[in-house]
Amino acid sequence: MKNILVPTDFSSCADNAVNFAVESAKFLPLQITLLHALEQSDNLYTDYVGLNKEFSQSLLHDVKEKLEKLKATLRETQGIVIDTCVKHGGVKEGILEAENEKNIDLVIMGTSGASGLKEKLWGSKTADIITKSQVPVLTIPGGYQWNKPQKILFATNHYEKDPAVLETIFRLTDMYRAELYVVIVTADDDDAATFLEHSRETPHYEKMLKEKYGGGILTVANLYGKSFEDTLEDYVNKNNIDLMVMVPYKRSLPDRIFSPSITKRMACHTTIPLLAIPMKQDKH
Repeated sequence: MKNILVPTDFSSCADNAVNFAVESAKFLPLQITLLHALEQSDNLYTDYVGLNKEFSQSLLHDVKEKLEKLKATLRETQGIVIDTCVKHGGVKEGILEAENEKNIDLVIMGTSGASGLKEKLWGSKTADIITKSQVPVLTIPGGYQWNKPQKILFATNHYEKDPAVLETIFRLTDMYRAELYVVIVTADDDDAATFLEHSRETPHYEKMLKEKYGGGILTVANLYGKSFEDTLEDYVNKNNIDLMVMVPYKRSLPDRIFSPSITKRMACHTTIPLLAIPMKQDKH
């Protein structure tokens, strides 16, 4: 996770994501790229008379000036050297294009807040990008104050063994020298046998993780609750979790509580940063 992409529309919401990246770069060898997506007008009349082109050039000039000013400010005040990038088109398209061009390892985006599940996301694009991105997406909630992650929670509903997922999680904990908490969540409509099976399997899973990935402090627990969001939120608060990790699985029934839609809702609901790790393919 060395190449970080941070989309910005120069709002306070986006500033939270920029700040998280900058603070992380103070003790991690990160290359940060700030991206602004310049939306294009589809008005045929203004295109015809040339006004749209002139307006777009003016916007482009303004955006580049803002990016350069932000770049200079961060270099002078924080000692952080960053790169900048402007893409024409939608935010999602710009991010996906930049991911490939700049070999991005992680996208950090701001969300507009966590006051409820219906809260709109920054640029109305964050939730969609979570399920479209080929790299992990870290969402930073509105009003969040930087705090170096010391306790990281990985929430799942089965005993994840995918090396790509687990290596990303343990690499993250190593980066921040954080403790890792892993919880297996049993859905409220699962029967008692499922919960008991999870309880029996948990110690074996914890042993496997410690033996294979080692290092650091690792805690594995089995959770049950009627409300998925409330169950996780309660665990987060009780254990002072600083950052949560989820995988938006694409299978329907077995992974319904960790479906892309739920992960997107949690990105809005949580008051701490949420990292969504993409699956390269559906699990069978």
